[in-house]
Amino acid sequence: MQLHISPSMRSITISSSNEFIDLMKIKVAARHISYRTLFHTILILAFLLPFVFILTALVTLEGVNKCSSIDCLGRRIGPRLLGRVDDSERLARDFYKILNEVSTQEIPDGLKLPNSFSQLVSDMKNNHYDAKTFALVLRAMMDKFERDMRESKFAELMNKHFAASSIPKGIHCLSLRLTDEYSSNAHARRQLPSPEFLPVLSDNAYHHFILSTDNILAASVVVSSAVQSSSKPEKIVFHIITDKKTYAGMHSWFALNSVAPAIVEVKGVHQFDWLTRENVPVLEAVESHNGVRNYYHGNHVAGANLTETTPRTFASKLQSRSPKYISLLNHLRIYIPELFPNLDKVVFLDDDIVVQGDLTPLWDVDLGGKVNGAVETCRGEDEWVMSKRLRNYFNFSHPLIAKHLDPEECAWAYGMNVFDLQAWRKTNIRETYHSWLRENLKSNLTMWKLGTLPPALIAFKGHVHIIDSSWHMLGLGYQSKTNIEHVKKAAVIHYNGQSKPWLEIGFEHLRPFWTKYVNHSNDFIKNCHILE
Repeated sequence: MQLHISPSMRSITISSSNEFIDLMKIKVAARHISYRTLFHTILILAFLLPFVFILTALVTLEGVNKCSSIDCLGRRIGPRLLGRVDDSERLARDFYKILNEVSTQEIPDGLKLPNSFSQLVSDMKNNHYDAKTFALVLRAMMDKFERDMRESKFAELMNKHFAASSIPKGIHCLSLRLTDEYSSNAHARRQLPSPEFLPVLSDNAYHHFILSTDNILAASVVVSSAVQSSSKPEKIVFHIITDKKTYAGMHSWFALNSVAPAIVEVKGVHQFDWLTRENVPVLEAVESHNGVRNYYHGNHVAGANLTETTPRTFASKLQSRSPKYISLLNHLRIYIPELFPNLDKVVFLDDDIVVQGDLTPLWDVDLGGKVNGAVETCRGEDEWVMSKRLRNYFNFSHPLIAKHLDPEECAWAYGMNVFDLQAWRKTNIRETYHSWLRENLKSNLTMWKLGTLPPALIAFKGHVHIIDSSWHMLGLGYQSKTNIEHVKKAAVIHYNGQSKPWLEIGFEHLRPFWTKYVNHSNDFIKNCHILE
């Protein structure tokens, strides 16, 4: 772009850089011009020149440099100056209109859909699709792909549920081999603990932990991690409760793998005289109730409207239907005061936890006359894990639930609990627990679905003392985005959820916190190829 002022100051010409096109030419009569007028004219032109340059550059980029006349340039720049749009914008508007029309139409039955985008393009060429037909086929393809993705996601969740409910081959092997060892090796049958330590089992000067499980490998990790993390391992006493079929294998493991100076007691539910049908009638009813058994062991997809269910909701429902929730071992925690009548204070641990910090200070925590020291689960940085209120566990459309509970009340966690058994024995917690279990059975499980925590949330109401959240970190079994730095700092980490660390579906980046306490040098572990 060039500006030419004639020597006589009688004309001003604006021309293109190749000097073949005069874009603007101004002639000035000599007798009517002054230097002041000329100066103002030049200022105006200097203001206009950048805009002319931008328009010219835009047109040049689009191929206008091939134009050879002002007329050509005008045809290209004119519509932009007048606010008009080109054909591509008009076509886009028309296509949007067609898409809106197609979105409300029903897809014809038997419409043959291409399997890929390239096939769609080929069909368009061969069949001469108009725009509306193309849009209809495209919508049908998108709907099909969306249905396929949802079905795949639900199938993945079902497979994950089955994997979480099954027993891995290695763990099953470990149980069988240890059971066989119990029958053939006298050392595996030795008394636990040794006779000289029997008085310690009821000595309240020691720190008593209670663990109820049928998973030998998980129990070994809980005990090992607690002992190794303690500043006073010689004060630790573990009371492990298991079922009759696992008792021999569990006893063998701790008889052959000492955790001295800590003390371990292993008992089967069949060895507790208090656990009779008269004392636990509701639990027997839970295990034998046809509706309950069908709910936990039946077809988990039958009757479920998957088209109106999100994968996340479906995953939560599957987790609540784990068969472990009707296991006596899972309900035993409500009978701890009766099972251990001589103990005053205990820490109850789930089998899917790892102890990383010294738990000795828990015995100095003042529960203020409350029964249960627990971490609340409605506040925390992780909005998914730490967002649990009563509305997450109960059906508040049920009149009994709506009458007695507040949906916004904060929930608390099982898994690492400090129990004051002296205070507990002065309450009616067990009776309340049984009463609400009966009501839920009568209502055909319409009051709540998820296992042992809901009735406990009711039974312990008014008896819970909230402890600092750093004692117990939850969610490692279902939250893959768990903050690793927070995991490292937690005293107890809890793999609650389906993705247990001993399963193949466990999260790889969270598994090492658990596997570091597995005794990989043990012959039984090696021979069963556990976690290889």
